[in-house]
This record gives sequence, C-alpha cells and structure tokens, in this order.
Amino acid sequence: MNKLYPSAQAALDSLVADGQTLAVGGFGLCGIPEALIAALRDSGVKNLTAISNNAGVDGFGLGLLLTTRQIRKMISSYVGENKEFERQFLSGELELEFTPQGTLAEKLRAGGAGIPAFFTKTGVGTVVADGKELREFDGETYVMERALKADVSLVKAWKADRVGNLVFRKTARNFNPMIAAAGKVCVAEVEELVETGSLDPDQIHTPGIYVDRIVVNARPEKRIEQRTLRSN
Repeated sequence: MNKLYPSAQAALDSLVADGQTLAVGGFGLCGIPEALIAALRDSGVKNLTAISNNAGVDGFGLGLLLTTRQIRKMISSYVGENKEFERQFLSGELELEFTPQGTLAEKLRAGGAGIPAFFTKTGVGTVVADGKELREFDGETYVMERALKADVSLVKAWKADRVGNLVFRKTARNFNPMIAAAGKVCVAEVEELVETGSLDPDQIHTPGIYVDRIVVNARPEKRIEQRTLRSN
C-alpha cells in the first residue's frame, strides 16, 4: 500500500468534506501541519469542528481557517494569541468547547484507545462540569469526560518511513501522537521520508498502523510565536 502523496492537496483529496470533525496536532506554532492546514483552506470545506490545543495565530496555522470562516466549532484548551478567534467567539460566530489541557490530551488518548469515557477531578465545581455526570470515588467528586474521535486527523512529524511509522522531534511531539490515533483516517506531514526499516524501532513514537497518508514538506516555515530580545 502506497501511503505517500505528491502534495498536501493530493493527500486531502476525496478525504475532507463539509461538516467533518478534524483533529489537528500542534501546540502554539510548534508541531503544526502547516502545509495540510493551507491545503484544507484551499479545499473550501466548511462548517468544520476542529479539535486542537489552540487555533494558531492570526493568518497562520488554524488561524487561516478562522479567517475564511471554515471552522464552526473549536474544541480547545488555549485560545489566546488569536484576535480573530476572540472576535468570532465574542460575537457569537464561533462555538467553543473549552477543555482543560490535560483533559483534552486524555480525551484524545481515550478516543484512540477505544475508551468511551473516564472520570477526572479536573473541572469539578466549575463551568467545565456543567451538564456532565458526577460520581464519587473514595470520598472525592469526579466528572465524567467523553472521549474524542475525529473523522480526519492531521499531524506533523519530523521523520516517517514509507509504511507511516512516525518520529516527532522534541516538543513537536506534544499532541500529535494522541491525535494520530484518534482519527478514523490520519494524514501525516513530515519533513523527511526514510526507507522502511531504517528507523530505530525504540524511537518510533507513532506506529504506521495509525497513519494512512503521508506528504513531505521538507522546508516548513517554523514560525516563532513570540520573540523576546534583550537589549545589549
């Protein structure tokens, strides 16, 4: 089975559609599948639900899809650094399911592992727990959180072999492994493609069984979200 596609556009062809739920890897601007996000924008699909730790920044990452109004709902943990996100949310144009960061990671991990729900103390007594089942364990109250699954997962890796085994580099590992497993179909954007068998099995972060399509982006932009310089 050939998982390699010649471009991000080709990798998404016949895969994305209006109204889908997409899970997108990354933390801030680190480890985001920027070429796939740009191709998703160009595809014109709309009314999307996007699961991602955050929504990029204005004009980059998922911020591109906010500009074009292609995202209807965000399931996120951190919503700063994006003025258009703020404007759309406060004006009622964008729906937001706000989720604590650790809970978001576990909801995705559970979705990939086939676990329908779990209990956590995080959010008990706050709006996060509104409308959710509460249960007591050993004298403590916990809230039930449902797992998250996606129609399509978009992830960014450092290296991949031709069967889709992925290696993430340093902090770009962030949400990407959980998101890869949580999608019915996973598309991986990678910086380097190597031959099958050349990766150290102990260094593989996501097995190729989770990855359906691969596209190489050898020269990603790798923006810096915030740069602080010290005067001499």
